[in-house]
Formats: sequence, structure tokens, C-alpha cells
Amino acid sequence: MILDHLQRFTQPSEVAEPIELLRAGIHMHARGLINSRVIQHNLDWVWPYWIERQFDPHDDAFVPRAFSITHINLTHRNWTAIGLPDQPLLPIVDPRGLLTPFFDEWSLDAWIVADEGAALLPSQQAQVAQQLVTEDGLAVVTESKAYGCSLYNCVEMEKSNGIAQTRMTLRGWCEHGGWLVVALRPYNPEGVSFIYQIALSDDRKHWFVNQQYEAVFSEAVERHHVSDYRHGDVYTHINELDERLTGECDIGMLSGAALYRLQAGTPRELQIYMTMENKKSKRGQGSSQTDIESWNGCLDKVCRLNIPDTHFQHLYDAAVRTLILHSVDEVCAGPYTYKRFWFRDAAFIIHGLICAGLVERAERALDSFPSRQKISGYFHSQDGEWDSNGEALWILHRFCQLTGREPKPGWRKAIVRGANWIIKKCLSEDLNAAHAGLMPAGFSAEHLGPNDYYYWDDFWSVAGLRSAAWLVRRYGDHILAQTFETKASSLANAIETSLKQASLKHNDDAMPASPYRRMDAGAIGSLVAGYPLQLFDANDPRLLDTAGFLIKNCFVHGGFFQDMIHSGVNAYLTLHIAQVLLRVGDSRYFDLMSSVAEFASTTGQWPEAVHPRTGGGCMGDGQHAWAAVEWMLMLRSCFIREEGDGLVLVSGVPKQWLKGDYKLFFGPTLTAFGSVSIRVEAQASDEYGRQPVVYWQADWRQQQPPIEINMPGFKRIMADVNQDSVMLTPREAS
Repeated sequence: MILDHLQRFTQPSEVAEPIELLRAGIHMHARGLINSRVIQHNLDWVWPYWIERQFDPHDDAFVPRAFSITHINLTHRNWTAIGLPDQPLLPIVDPRGLLTPFFDEWSLDAWIVADEGAALLPSQQAQVAQQLVTEDGLAVVTESKAYGCSLYNCVEMEKSNGIAQTRMTLRGWCEHGGWLVVALRPYNPEGVSFIYQIALSDDRKHWFVNQQYEAVFSEAVERHHVSDYRHGDVYTHINELDERLTGECDIGMLSGAALYRLQAGTPRELQIYMTMENKKSKRGQGSSQTDIESWNGCLDKVCRLNIPDTHFQHLYDAAVRTLILHSVDEVCAGPYTYKRFWFRDAAFIIHGLICAGLVERAERALDSFPSRQKISGYFHSQDGEWDSNGEALWILHRFCQLTGREPKPGWRKAIVRGANWIIKKCLSEDLNAAHAGLMPAGFSAEHLGPNDYYYWDDFWSVAGLRSAAWLVRRYGDHILAQTFETKASSLANAIETSLKQASLKHNDDAMPASPYRRMDAGAIGSLVAGYPLQLFDANDPRLLDTAGFLIKNCFVHGGFFQDMIHSGVNAYLTLHIAQVLLRVGDSRYFDLMSSVAEFASTTGQWPEAVHPRTGGGCMGDGQHAWAAVEWMLMLRSCFIREEGDGLVLVSGVPKQWLKGDYKLFFGPTLTAFGSVSIRVEAQASDEYGRQPVVYWQADWRQQQPPIEINMPGFKRIMADVNQDSVMLTPREAS
């Protein structure tokens, strides 16, 4: 009866909930169930940062446990991946330096235990310094200080004889002497991860874990301790003189500690190395280790940004690296929780790859699309999500449009099948209902609410059909192209009719999430008609009223708060609103960008959603690639964006960046008209003093398109056909 009533809260749909989401949820809650059986009964252990905070009754992150069956990380879902451009394994580092070197496995921590009894345990410190270092590669550096001790922890991946290995460099210092401890922990940022066996080799330089993994020390371990679950955390045995070189625990809660002596006031450095494969190639996570590209070689191809705002610049540089890390074997939305494929995330991420100049990676991802399509034509990543076909067709079109290439012959069948699937999926236009002619009810983008007739699906389907028409026309099939165009127009008309009925429920033109929903946070999905699809003009009142409603009713701390499922501030959806505002010249776009920048971690990452009190992650992966790509694309739009059949330059470059002897740069980036680089420099003017001059250097495929230069605070200029630079005049000047 309860299940029957649950279904009554949704619109009738052929798929109640994607089985893939159910599987992922079951896996997460299974671990959460184990967490509930372990953590709260063993709070004398040294736990990861999120547990130390979430189980502290004095902390804003505290979560009561009375009726909670499972214990899940809901307050600090933050971590940062390190890796190499063509290495699929992505070790992650949590906000206190805890390293999880292998996917969904155990972790390595580092402590300092002073002779006087105090201990520097980073996970229990309120403040540490953590940063992403991008010079000569990619590294996460965590530094902590307390009780006369200091600990430097640097994690990075490197190539050694053509093999990828993770290196953890530790440097400990203790004022009065103590021990540098490398701790093997049976958990990771999601919770418990079992360790059954630990063994230290005879030369005391090799740690073997679960007979699968190996960690190699640069120096022989001086003291070694292990402890099973029944004897408690190894931390409680640190001061014991007796040691054990091996240990087993049938429960899987074995912990180990390798100790190195710290002389008073003398720093000591140590490295731990882990080859990025394991003896059993568990879960197919091993790497072929062939032809691993260097960071410098990969970044040489990337669109560059140069602005005076060092924080924005750092976030852009980090975002580019996040895109590279998450586009190896397949495009995925995160290094851990979301290390799987979705067409939705892939469409946005691949778009970013193309715009950033990483065309080969984008092409490699797109070539996998036909193999992910069902015979019916459905581009399947999850059942019941009717936006995927539109997204797949749209990004195939954008690839051809931005690169100037013809669609590949191998894509043709998938494109035709995909478009026909949309046509067949659309409901009858003769229905006496507000959803007549629309896509059926589905789970859609997951965070919009229960199954419903979402406009998000419809807008993507219109864009997909128009994209398919463009693509098959390039194959020479004009009749089929017209069929797709006609159906796209029919669907667009059905949306218009439905929106008019929906608008009767409120006093403006704002678009709800579906024809059967009141205005709420789910309306964020309807903004896709403005960004990225540009199905509506920039100043369409439906876009502006929707954005206005969301800003007024659904913002927390300057960012969009998604009530449905995420229950947190969402960086990438906030930037969707910022893109809509930028298109229409609303200066609030920069306020939204600034808020999103503040939500980023010190390593330049965003979780999928941010806890409004702790500032930590409360939903999804702790490093979300969709959020990263939206930051990169937002800055691109500030310098250059396509509008209709022309380009708009520097419409998002704020006055804050125009101080002193500034030299701004963005490029080269691919557009529908060719590759373009933008430069903005200060130049002396007899009438107005130092004024910005905008230069553009392009490799046009045909003649130069219409170019509008429209920097905030300066007069709008339409460039002449042969121009490649203009000096701007203040808007208030006569």
C-alpha cells in the first residue's frame, strides 16, 4: 500500500526510477549501513575529516543518528583527484590530506606523535592549509601545524620507466622530538573500506595490503604496528614497544602504522610510492600504462586565460585539468562517486573539451556514442531519462560546427536512429492535456523532482532534432533533414502551447519545471532554452522571469539552492543562471560568478552541491567535472560567445580587470566560424586617458562573421568586415 501511494506522487511513467541509480544508491547505503555498525561505537578511532566533523555535537556539520539506518558523508563530500592526462586511475585526497590511492579502497594518512604525548592528527584539526599545485604537473599539498609539530604532505602522480605511480611526500618536524607516522586506514571519504591483511616485507620497505596492493617506502620502517578491530585503532598502540610485521582481521578493520623517528627540531622527509595497478587488476581498474602523455604536452593544446583576478585564474586552470583527468577511457563526471558515464554530463563536458581545444579527447568520447545506443535508437545511460537523445545529437552537431569537420560516416546510423527515437517518443498532439505533444513523463535530470513531463526533456529534444537535421543534411539527405526539422517545429509549438497554459497559474511568463508543477527550484531546468541551447532570444521574458524567480526565491549565500534531492547550493546551475543574465547584459552575472568562486575548495574544486552551513559537499562527487566545465565555459562567454550568426566579444569582462597596465587574453577557442583569440590591453587616448583596446586574431573558415564588441561600461561597437581591433569609448561619453 505504501509503495502504491508513493507512485501517486509522480506522473505515470514507464520507468519509476532508473535501475542504475538504484544500484548506485544501494551500494552507497550498504556502505552507510556498515558505517553505522562501526563508527558510532568506535569514536576513539582516528576517523576521516568528515566523520570527525559530522559526529561532533558542537559542530555545524553534526547529523543526529537516532532514526538513521545508514551513516553517509552528507557534510564534507570534498576531495581532489590527482593523475596524469592518459591515466584512468584517479587517486583522491580529502581536505586533510588523507590519500585514497585506488578506486573505492583503503587510505593512507600521516600523523606526528610527540614524545610529550600530544599528536598532530590533521583530520582533527579545525584549520589546515591545502592547495592545488599546477607547476610541473599536478599535486595536492596539505600543511598542518599544532602542539609544536608541523606536517607537510604532498601527493602527486608521476611516470617512472613509463609506468604511472602515485607518490606521497611527507616532511615532519617536532619541536621536542617524536615520530612521523604513516597510517594505513580501513576507510576512505565515503566510509569503511575493508583491510583484511597487512604485511611488512623483510627489508621493511614494502607494505602489502590485502595481497593485492603494494606501497613502497623510500626508507626502511623503524617501528611497525598493526591492530585488528577487537583491539581498536592502531593509534592506541603507537606508544607500545612490541611490534608486529603482519596482521589479519576477519572483520576487515585492520589498521597499520609505520613509524619514523623525528629528532627534536630536525625535519625529516619520506616518500611512499604506489604503482597504479594491482596484482589482481581488480574491477578492471588497471592501466595499460602505454603512451602516458605529460601534463606540459597536453596543456600546450589548451585554450589559455590570462586575467588579473588570481582566484578566477586559479579556478580556470584547475577546471581545465579536471576536464583532462575525466576524459581518458570515457567522459565521467567525477573521480569517485560519479566515475561512470552519463550522456547529460558528457554533453557539457565534451562541449568544454572542444571549446578548450582538446578536440582529440572530445572525438574519442563521441566515437563511443553509437555503441551506447540501443536498437530502438535510445542513447542509453540510464532508463527513464528522456533528455539523453537530444544531448547526444546536440553535442555531435556542436563538434562538427566548432571544428568545421563533416560528421563521420560511422555516426550516421546512430544519428538517424536517435532522431527517430525522439519522434516516436513524443506523445500525441491530440491529447486533451497540458502535456500534449511533449515527451513522456520521466525521471529527467534527477534533481528536478519526481517523474513528470519536464520541459528540460522537451527543449533538449527540439535541439536534438534540429541538430540531427543539420547533420543528415551534411550527409546529403535533405528529405530526412526536412522530416526532422518539421518534427522539431511541431515539438516547439507544443512547448509554446503548454507554456501558455502553465503561465495562467502565475502572474508572469516564468516557466515551471513541467506543466503540472508550481514555480519552484525545479524551474532551473527550463532555463536550458536560453543556455546552452539558445532556443529563445536573450531577452525573452520567459527566460528573464524564470531567472528572476529563482534569484528571488531559491538563492542561499549568493548561489542557487536546489531543494530537490541535492539540498545544497549548486555551482553549475548557478552558472547556468549567470549565462542567461550575461546574454541579456544583466550585470548580476558577475555577482553569481563571484559567489561560485567563493564556494570552491582551496584546491579549486566544487562538489556537486555545497552544504549551506559547513561549506562542504553535501551531494554527489567531491570533485564535479560538470561544475568545472561550467566555470571554464563561463569565462569563455565573458570573452567570446556565439549569438545568432555572429560573435559577441568581451561582454563579460568587468571593470575590475581593467586596472593599471592590464593585458587580458583568452584563446585560441573554437567557434562556429573558426578559431579565435581575444586580447584586451590598455592604451593611451588623448580624449579619455587609458582606454581598453580589444584585439582579435582568428582563423576564419570563410569571411569574418558579424562581430559585436560590448564590454560593460563602454559603448557597443559593430566591427567592420576587415577590422581586427577596436578602441572602446566610455558609455557615458558624449
